[in-house]
Amino acid sequence: MLFQCSIKTLIHKQEKRKKHTLGHHLINTTLPVNHLCQSVFLVFSSVALSVPLKSIEVDLEVRDHVATVASTLQYDNKEDKPIEAVFVFPMPDEAAVCHFSAKIGQTLVVAEVKEKQKAREEYDDALSSGQQAFLLEESDQTPDIFSLSVGSLPPGESASIRLEYVTELAVQADDGLRFCLPAVLNPRYQPQGSEGGSVQVTSVPASIVPYSLSFSARVRSPRPISKVESNCSLDPLEYLNPEQTQATVKLAAGHKFDRDVEVLIYYKDSHQPSAVVEAGQPSAKSGTLMGDPVVMLSLYPEFPQDVMSSLASHGEFVFLLDRSGSMDCPMDNMKHDVTRIASARDTLLLLLKSLPMGCYFNIYSFGSSYEHIFPKSVEYNQKTMEEALKKVEKMEADLGGTEILQPLKHIYKQACIPNQPRQLFVFTDGEVGNTKEVTNLVKNNSSSHRCFSFGIGQGASSALINGLAKEGGGHPQFITGSERMQPKVMQSLRFALQPAVADTSVTWDLPKGVSVTVLSPPIRTIFQGQRSLLYGQLTGQSSESDEGCVTVKYSLAGHPSENKLRFSLKPAEDTGLTAHRLGARTLIRSMEMEEKKQDEAVKQKIVEVSVQSGVSSSFTAFIAVNKSNDQPIQGPLLRRNIPLPMMMACSMPMSPVLMGCSMPMRKMKMARAAGPPAMDCKKKSKGFFFGAFKGRKSKGLSGSVGDCAPESDSMSRMRRSLDVLECADECLDMALDYEEEDGDLKSASRPRDPFLQVVSLQQASGCWELQPALADALSKTSDDMEKKKPASVNNEVWATILALIWLHGFQVDAKDEWELLAMKAVSWLRSQNVSCVPECVDAANALLGCKVQKDALGL
Repeated sequence: MLFQCSIKTLIHKQEKRKKHTLGHHLINTTLPVNHLCQSVFLVFSSVALSVPLKSIEVDLEVRDHVATVASTLQYDNKEDKPIEAVFVFPMPDEAAVCHFSAKIGQTLVVAEVKEKQKAREEYDDALSSGQQAFLLEESDQTPDIFSLSVGSLPPGESASIRLEYVTELAVQADDGLRFCLPAVLNPRYQPQGSEGGSVQVTSVPASIVPYSLSFSARVRSPRPISKVESNCSLDPLEYLNPEQTQATVKLAAGHKFDRDVEVLIYYKDSHQPSAVVEAGQPSAKSGTLMGDPVVMLSLYPEFPQDVMSSLASHGEFVFLLDRSGSMDCPMDNMKHDVTRIASARDTLLLLLKSLPMGCYFNIYSFGSSYEHIFPKSVEYNQKTMEEALKKVEKMEADLGGTEILQPLKHIYKQACIPNQPRQLFVFTDGEVGNTKEVTNLVKNNSSSHRCFSFGIGQGASSALINGLAKEGGGHPQFITGSERMQPKVMQSLRFALQPAVADTSVTWDLPKGVSVTVLSPPIRTIFQGQRSLLYGQLTGQSSESDEGCVTVKYSLAGHPSENKLRFSLKPAEDTGLTAHRLGARTLIRSMEMEEKKQDEAVKQKIVEVSVQSGVSSSFTAFIAVNKSNDQPIQGPLLRRNIPLPMMMACSMPMSPVLMGCSMPMRKMKMARAAGPPAMDCKKKSKGFFFGAFKGRKSKGLSGSVGDCAPESDSMSRMRRSLDVLECADECLDMALDYEEEDGDLKSASRPRDPFLQVVSLQQASGCWELQPALADALSKTSDDMEKKKPASVNNEVWATILALIWLHGFQVDAKDEWELLAMKAVSWLRSQNVSCVPECVDAANALLGCKVQKDALGL
């Protein structure tokens, strides 16, 4: 039905637009689109049952800042032959996948963790012998993509697949805890010559995803729950007790697969340091990770106020902006008013206005190639700021692919400036295939800089964004849907202006006879108000009355500081093995980053910890074989790839048959007229990739081996038709939304936000000039501003106070965005030794209709 509606919508669009002109060229697509719609609908109707995944049910349980996620996937084989269903899907990169099972009828098969190649061989052998088998494995290239294979599902049979993982929730700038259920897996750009193979994905337009999603969350905390928000429609929050420390919430019915499901959880009290001691698994051997107790520490270091009151006035700030074609997609899939590249331009404006005088900066942008505004970083002043802003205003998403490795290498080759700590800001929609190469490069250069990363839009790779910040000693941020990019970026700029901690150490004070094996890597990065997590394996005997203490020591701006946390060694009740699994995941990820040049000893240790803890890794996989069925499954095994929603049909530089409109309209018409080419499942297209999960050769019932199992003719026709349908829809959308100027497609300009107008007029020194443009931005006339100006004050002081009063009076909700540039303005005013500030403030309030107090300005 959804697909039929999509076809009707497309027919309606083309009838409405069939005489629409693009420049001087008439677009007449009536006959091709009608014919396409009819044929696609017939093909889809005939193979609608070929996608065996019918529903996904997700249950989220949150305890304070830790989440346990259980997903149940329901498969039904409606075909007349046995199938192998392969589902490649996104996963939070920090997730510890700890359970995988399958229920076929009344038979429950629980998977084991085994070395990956052994698990693959066991899976293939089971299929060859007619047994049912189930395989869950992490991608070799990136930890945020998994593949689930359901093998030998007979005709008419159903299977219920359950997988579980645990993960920590990231703390946001407003103290909310963020959980993200990734639903969108955009194609990842694989640069030519990069290491490893590609992860390939089957995608269809989001409106015709053939399975449903239900989502429910239960939140428990020692503190009252203030609210729960989401980027998707939720049913009302239901509290389960009078103290409001327990609550449930559900995703509203009718969810569209057009975005990741994000949930923000707020507690009434601010986050406090905490510790949880978890008893070991009774069946596990004492002295092992799973047999001993594990402690999970959440630390929130507090910096001295005198240090925080004066942010750094120096540094080298390097901004690296993604200008690949996908950055031309909208920030919000429901509202197409602001593109990612436009939001990034506005953000760069704020950043450049907020930098301190005396620092150095440069701006790089990249796609298939890269550019820089200056040959090397330059000192920040009015001249260099204006030159940079002029070039930023012209930046478009026009540089092709997403090759981030080369510009990073170029940046790291530049010599650091003495006494100017380098701070790297990376803005990208995160669609790269060589994640490990990129994060390893950042790690190898971590001693020379801090890296702050920003994932823009739905489907940004969490492995890339988190990895850049983790290995670069910075902080990651994700901006999706209708969220504004600017507040999060300005929070990271505040972090960058904080002095970097040095000489960090952690000491443990434990009772006699108790020792600790630290599972977490050493703490290298500490930011005011941000959580640091530590996991430790406790060995030895202790009583429930015993206590331990952890002390974190560090040097901050040359001053020694320390934070202590005392905790009880009494194991918490009803925590399961959450801390153990998160500790194991932390240890595994740490070792994976250390593993170089196929170090067999490290690899073997990773496999050992993974198998022992039951937590997946890049070298292991979950394997389950149903051995209860005495009758081998007969007949040829058909492969069915489970599709994910496709969000990126806007402007990626790739084949139009695969993804949509990346080429001018006339070329697109030619491609369509030629007919959709056959899709070769063994052939990898350059750059972006779709299809099957690479890395394992699939063995069918006959024992033959190939890169991927053959696809039925009807399914192949449907896939090609879907791709062309999406392409046609996007092309028709472009006809209304764009106009052709000088042979190029350009979007109509949008009016600038008054807030950004005011910001754009600020000088590098922090002051504003009295000029007609400022009057326009403040909705006043130049005469009004001149008449109200106190006689004893100069124009710049008056204009600066006007701008500050306007920001405080009309833009208080955006204070996070302008606070730093306002601090710079106040510093400039102080340097002017103005004696008539109260008079100016009163006059500005009278002119603008505000009631802002002088003290509120910081004067």
